[in-house]
Amino acid sequence: MRLVWSLLAAIVLLWPVQQPFCQTLATPADTDADGLSDLLEQQLLDQFAPKFMVARNDCSGVPAEFVRNLSVPTVQVEDGTIYGQAFPAKAAAGPTPSIELHYYHLWRKDCGEHGHPLDTEHVAVLVKASQGDLIGASWKAVYWYAAAHEQTVCDVSQIARASTLGAEDKGAEVWISSGKHASYFDARLCIRGCGADRCEGMVALHSGSVINLGEPGHLMNASLFAFSSAWSLASKMEHTNFPAEPIGRLELLPATEIAWFRPGRHPAQGVVAISSSTEDAIAKGATKTGAALGTANDSTSDAISVAGDSTGGALGTSYRKTKHALGTSAKHVGRALGLSKKPAEAPQKTEPEK
Repeated sequence: MRLVWSLLAAIVLLWPVQQPFCQTLATPADTDADGLSDLLEQQLLDQFAPKFMVARNDCSGVPAEFVRNLSVPTVQVEDGTIYGQAFPAKAAAGPTPSIELHYYHLWRKDCGEHGHPLDTEHVAVLVKASQGDLIGASWKAVYWYAAAHEQTVCDVSQIARASTLGAEDKGAEVWISSGKHASYFDARLCIRGCGADRCEGMVALHSGSVINLGEPGHLMNASLFAFSSAWSLASKMEHTNFPAEPIGRLELLPATEIAWFRPGRHPAQGVVAISSSTEDAIAKGATKTGAALGTANDSTSDAISVAGDSTGGALGTSYRKTKHALGTSAKHVGRALGLSKKPAEAPQKTEPEK
């Protein structure tokens, strides 16, 4: 009997310890260490990938894919590649989790006015889970953001409700201006800003799966080029596009409106629009330009930047009226610079001599 007990004790000691069930499951990979699994990030990036419309004859072709494991941004191929980023939206209120997604279209060059090598542009979307359990949750977009000349005098970036764009369960349609590559939620907004953007001859961009860049300090897919000082991609990755202030202003507008991300009018953009179209004339008459641009400013700023926070009923704005207003302002500038004749004044009536 003693021998039997000894054998049983030996079996118990040698038997492998059964791990708890939760520990036997493989932990989902989270390469960028932001608390979201790589699998979830990729699913969301693919689900909400925007439908980009690009100019058929853009001087920089289409967005490019860049060489991996290289710290200097180097174009590998211009094939319409789109890069992405997904991170928890800490500032978003609500009982269920929210995630901010960024989509970067990166170009070989900006070849519009004041062009330069390399061009990094993007749009973003704030998505919300249907429940706290992310594994079984469904996701809906709440707000979209389109960057257009960010942090410049020509900034006409926009923010909109996902429902306004018909993009709650899928990507929004986004128009990319030729050469400058600013992003717009409506093709008719492309004439805003400083007047240099155009969305003409547009075709749908064909791209594959979105390539996840990861997070600052925890890159994915060997995207070393993201943090090069040669462009501003890193700074765009470090900031939210959905702070409380612009969202609050948007919510005060009708449900059909697209809002400017930055509040108020943009009068300086009217000045820049006129100066770019009369550059040669201004160079010849520099002493008169101050007064000329000041005269044109009021009417042009109304034509280019509609009063208040709204983009001015962007989905129903009349291009014809805007074009007419710009043409009228340009004539005023020409007259002020002495490049065109003022309308002849009617002769004044005089009293007959008595």
